[in-house]
Amino acid sequence: MPNIGWTELIIIVFVVLLLFGANKLPDLARSMGRSARIFKSEVKEMRHEDEADGQSAAATPTQQRQIESAPAQETRSAAQEADFWDRPENQPR
Repeated sequence: MPNIGWTELIIIVFVVLLLFGANKLPDLARSMGRSARIFKSEVKEMRHEDEADGQSAAATPTQQRQIESAPAQETRSAAQEADFWDRPENQPR
């Protein structure tokens, strides 16, 4: 696979500017950042849940009864997502 040189990089930037315009680029970057942040938090939450499942599978029967009798709680991802959209910097303009 060939390396991208300075001339190719300049051509790519020029084409992107022509397609989207200078005014749309900050909005495009902001939405990509939001999407990446949400994706990252969901992946982190899935890893956390997998670790919790692995620990509960290795738990003793007494610990499993305590886990099962605990009240159901709202998942962190749902609470984080609600908090994420309530922040002023994430409000649609």
